[in-house]
Amino acid sequence: MSQRTPPVLSPIVRVALSLFLPLLGAILFSLVTSGAVGIGADQRQAAPTLAGAGLLAMFTGLVWYGLRGLGLRGGRPLYAGIGFASLAWVAFLLARLVTVELIDFGSEDSARTLIFIALFEAYSVQVWTFGLFFRSAADWRGPLTAAVASGAVFGLIGFLLFQEPTLPALLSLGYYSLWGILYGIIRLRTGSLLGTVLIHTLHSWTAWSVLVTLDPLPAIQLRNLYLVSIVFYIIIIWRLWPRREEDYRV
Repeated sequence: MSQRTPPVLSPIVRVALSLFLPLLGAILFSLVTSGAVGIGADQRQAAPTLAGAGLLAMFTGLVWYGLRGLGLRGGRPLYAGIGFASLAWVAFLLARLVTVELIDFGSEDSARTLIFIALFEAYSVQVWTFGLFFRSAADWRGPLTAAVASGAVFGLIGFLLFQEPTLPALLSLGYYSLWGILYGIIRLRTGSLLGTVLIHTLHSWTAWSVLVTLDPLPAIQLRNLYLVSIVFYIIIIWRLWPRREEDYRV
């Protein structure tokens, strides 16, 4: 007896759902927990928003693509992702040491901040953008387009949730978008998002919790940090940009 083939959604429908289902989860979780969605939300407010998006993205991605298709791969893809993402981490720390005044090491809430970044800012956002959305967009328009598009979505999420009020919106959006495109290229080159999740966690934690700065940080220092980091990210993207289709690991 022949096995019935289940109906398959078209690629463009999956792309649309991969954007709006996690967004719906974010809104619902925020309403239930009295969180806040919007520009400049702090960690307490952003956590339920990102948790809702990440959980719904992971569930949908596992149903559609499974662990490997979602980019949850260990082994060599994980180690390669760690190596590539570390370039951006080191570059950002160097830029930070040059442009931002350091006043202390460590902070009272650094442990809580590490947990928040790992679970919500890094994993939840990336399983949505470089997991579910990347895989859907790759089926629709190809892997390279998916890498850039998922990076742009990552940048928009970062801008909406963590925009600094003292910075021009265009500069902040450009910084987050280039950071996202860099991670999208790494996802494309390695086939895994776990390495970038790990380094993203260390990247944000060391820069904003371990290395303590003035609060609020002077706008000129933050602007210079973003500008220098943008230059570094462009250089790394150029070096990692895949030249052949054999470099793709979807």
